[in-house]
Amino acid sequence: MSDDISDGTEDVVGVLTERIEAHFGMGMDQLTAAVAVAPTANPDATDVVKWHGLLVDSQTVLNRAEDDLLAALETQPSEVDDPTMGLAQRVNAAVTARDGRALVVRWLLDPHAPGKKDLAAERLARLNRGARKGPAVQTSAPHRPAVVPASVPRTGRAVL
Repeated sequence: MSDDISDGTEDVVGVLTERIEAHFGMGMDQLTAAVAVAPTANPDATDVVKWHGLLVDSQTVLNRAEDDLLAALETQPSEVDDPTMGLAQRVNAAVTARDGRALVVRWLLDPHAPGKKDLAAERLARLNRGARKGPAVQTSAPHRPAVVPASVPRTGRAVL
């Protein structure tokens, strides 16, 4: 997969949205609607739609953080104060979150990505296909009989 996501001014969300639409052969709105109707029909599509939504959310947070930082910088004298440095750190955290989510989307779209073809991935896929509906272990206390059998001594009583 080529790396056309750069640290420059390129629209990360737009690039990945185009890749998703090309990969699934439909627009994001159609794909999102299809996943909403039948979320288990295509687990790959469901995962991509989920992570694309998270990516869009993180881009919104980043845009807001950048706007807040620019507004603060416009009012600053020559030295930057602590609240403005806090805004800069907020921008850095938002970039990290957005880029991490973008990497997940890229990984989901790449059928040859590391971890998708190894033995562990195949086992996980088999487990997910036969997913249980309930818990794997008992989560409630076992049923105990209301009356203890006569052959079992009760605590606090001496056996004669």
